[in-house]
Amino acid sequence: MIIDHCIPQKNQSLLEAYDQWRGWADPKVCCDYSMHVAITWWSDQVKEEVETICKEKGVNSFKMFLAYKGIFQLNDTELYKAMTCLKENGALALVHAENGDIIDENCKKLMDLGITGPEGHLQSRPEEIEAEATQRAIVIANQVNCPLYVVHVMSKSAADCISVARKEGKVVFGEPIAAGLGTDGTHYFNNDWCHAAAHVMGPPLRPDPTTPGYLMDLLANNDLQLTGTDNCTFTKDQKAMGKDNFTKIPNGVNGVEDRMSVIWEKGVHSGKLDPCRFVAVTSTNAAKIFNFYPRKGVIQVGSDADIVIWDPEATRKISKETHHQKVDFNIFEDMVCHGVPITTISNGRVVWDDEQLHVTQGAGRFIARSLHAPEAYSRVLVRDKVNQPIRVPRDGYDGPVWKAGTQPPKDGKRPPPMAMDPDAPLPTRRDLHASGFSLSGSQIDDRVKHKASHKVLAPPGGKSSFSFS
Repeated sequence: MIIDHCIPQKNQSLLEAYDQWRGWADPKVCCDYSMHVAITWWSDQVKEEVETICKEKGVNSFKMFLAYKGIFQLNDTELYKAMTCLKENGALALVHAENGDIIDENCKKLMDLGITGPEGHLQSRPEEIEAEATQRAIVIANQVNCPLYVVHVMSKSAADCISVARKEGKVVFGEPIAAGLGTDGTHYFNNDWCHAAAHVMGPPLRPDPTTPGYLMDLLANNDLQLTGTDNCTFTKDQKAMGKDNFTKIPNGVNGVEDRMSVIWEKGVHSGKLDPCRFVAVTSTNAAKIFNFYPRKGVIQVGSDADIVIWDPEATRKISKETHHQKVDFNIFEDMVCHGVPITTISNGRVVWDDEQLHVTQGAGRFIARSLHAPEAYSRVLVRDKVNQPIRVPRDGYDGPVWKAGTQPPKDGKRPPPMAMDPDAPLPTRRDLHASGFSLSGSQIDDRVKHKASHKVLAPPGGKSSFSFS
């Protein structure tokens, strides 16, 4: 099963975009699928459409962008309102976590320096930009008690933010992807422009070669919960739209076809994951978080017959020459993977066997998902009841109220009470010129006789030869 992203243009109706995506997918889809719907702008209309999509269209997850300024990015107020709406409807908030404002400024600076190639994409999006946005999204979601899902976690520091938040009891899920677990960002500095550009995605792959193993360790220990791909491929000539300006290189890489083998190779074959955890992070946890478990994500009576027969000892080499994706590059090129699917069954039909596809366009179904997924909302709903804001009952204050801009009378008498002028400016600093403190007049040491000069005592081993007058 695939969960695709329906991404409306800014100011486009979410319902219109949903119908558009369904119209594209339903006649062609070869397996069961569902959709996340992106919130790329905010208004009363969007709020109403989110409620309609939740209740009538079978969607329970909505993606928001903290990046792509001027295109998809929401500001903090819009993010707060959107998450509040999602919480009220029992949906899950997804975020692309990067600071779009800083990225925008960094891109301008790098272009001014003449850095126009794919390496500029990485340098405009340093790791702390991802970590800051991840932490900000966690804070905002926690303020409205909305469960949060951080998509494509690409860096150590962003992953650490999620790990710490979970230890603090916050309801947040982290998703590393096949690209970030299987390769790294050193490719951005490759001398071949096409090779470097083929790896451009957001957030970028990190150049620290230890990052993939670090993310896999967190995945093994449940600090991160599941794997995705963010599959979004572009051909060489499409990437070339940014040949003179890295900001115009389309963002996206492959992953959906090779995800299972890459996770097995880097996780199970390396000894970081056991086979049961492999099943959890590639299948079961997603089914639970997005609320189509036990229909999907488990083999049992009554569940859909979606089954992969896996050979853990078999190997295969990944290559653009043999993959089935309509793209002329593979970021996992020449990777030898242990763990190969022998047979794949989708809804009871054999769709892969003997290294051959046996699929029919339109055979897949749209899978509607109900709201308030227990994996995301079981704790949230309880906290709504026990963590209500506290109001302290007390008698009202009926004493004098100081009025901004007034000075105390010189005779020292208390001025009569007066109402606060709501239009008066609030005091922002103390007027030191109006201070009653003064050094004039008699002082406590006036009777002490002052010497004309003070001799400086010699330090050990030395002798003073001067004095202050």
